[in-house]
Amino acid sequence: MELAYYSDYAVRLVNSEEPGRGKDSLTSVEAVRDLFGGNQQAARRATDADLTRFRSVRARLRAVFEAADKGEETLAVDLLNSLLLEFPVSPQISGHDFRDEDGRPLWHMHLADHPSNATAGYTAIAAMGLAFHLTEYGVDRLGLCEAAPCRNAYLDTSTNRSRRYCSDRCATRANVAAYRARKRLEAERPDRPERSASTGLAAESAQRASASGER
Repeated sequence: MELAYYSDYAVRLVNSEEPGRGKDSLTSVEAVRDLFGGNQQAARRATDADLTRFRSVRARLRAVFEAADKGEETLAVDLLNSLLLEFPVSPQISGHDFRDEDGRPLWHMHLADHPSNATAGYTAIAAMGLAFHLTEYGVDRLGLCEAAPCRNAYLDTSTNRSRRYCSDRCATRANVAAYRARKRLEAERPDRPERSASTGLAAESAQRASASGER
C-alpha cells in the first residue's frame, strides 16, 4: 500500500466540516469512529474526549490546505511539519492480509502509530500521509473546492494539475452556474445598437429625397 494513501485520512477529517454551509458532521464519538474507515481496531479507542481533540486537529489540517490553496507553499509545509513533530509514527514493513499466488506476503510499507489516544493515532497517520502526497506530487496538489460555498479539501492527482473541484457534482454545479451567467450577459448585451426614432426618420427622408432627385 502506498504511503500517500493515508493522505485520505486528512481529507476525510477536514471535510467533516463545511464552514460555508454551516455544517459539521463531527458531533459524536460514532462520527469520530467512522473517520477510521476499515481500521476498526483503532476506531474502538475513540472516546468522548477525542471529539474536541479531533476538531482541533481538523482546524490545523484545514489551515494546511488553505495555505496551499493560496500558494503559500512554505507556510503549508511549516504547518504540516508542526503536526508531524507533535504526532510521530514509525514506518514499518508489513505483509499482513496480502498474499501472492504462492502464498507469500506482499511486502509493503505500513505506518505504525503508537498513540496515547485515538486522536494522536489518527493525526499521526493523516499528517504522514499528507506529507508523502505533498512531497510526491507538490504543494499545489492540495486544494480547496472552488464551487462556493463548498470549499471542501481535495488532492489533485490529475496529469495536468487541472483539478479545481472536490467532486464531479461540484464541477457540474460550477459549470452550470458559469453557463447561466454567460447567457444572462448575452441577453443584457444586444448584438447591435438600436437606432433612435429621430435617426431612423432622418435616414428614411434622405433616402426618399435621393430617389426623387434621380427621377
